[in-house]
Amino acid sequence: MKKKNSQSPYIVKSSEIHGKGIFAKKDIPKGTKIIKYVGKRVSRKEGNKIAEEQYNKSKEMGSGAVYIFELNKKEDIDGNVSWNIARHINHSCEPNCKYNIIDNHIWVISIRDIKKGEELNYDYGYDLVEYKNHPCKCNSKNCPGYIIGKRYRKKFERLKKN
Repeated sequence: MKKKNSQSPYIVKSSEIHGKGIFAKKDIPKGTKIIKYVGKRVSRKEGNKIAEEQYNKSKEMGSGAVYIFELNKKEDIDGNVSWNIARHINHSCEPNCKYNIIDNHIWVISIRDIKKGEELNYDYGYDLVEYKNHPCKCNSKNCPGYIIGKRYRKKFERLKKN
């Protein structure tokens, strides 16, 4: 297990969005690889099973808690492990970070300059399947009220009108 690096540009603390969040401990320039999303590598089939179990448990507990992240066509990362600090990054409809898969690792990277004290966030990219089960609390200006990936939001707006 890795020890927390005192030079890390972030800190974990309570979030107004949801539970815990990760906040910038110092200014972070655009394009910075901030943190790696880590965990147990599992098959896609196992990842789907774990995600369903985590989701059902979170419904019982009244909190969001699915930490499966698609790594590639065959594998997922089960980030529900104590050493995965990145699991605390919350969704935002107007994110300051994105994730990229680099050399078969998931990195969270800043997409703009981030000021000290800002909460780090990215677009979870959820589709419209069961969107009502994923209310969004990011309070951004263009938030549709649900955790819906940017690429699905126009379709969501058309659905709402019908």
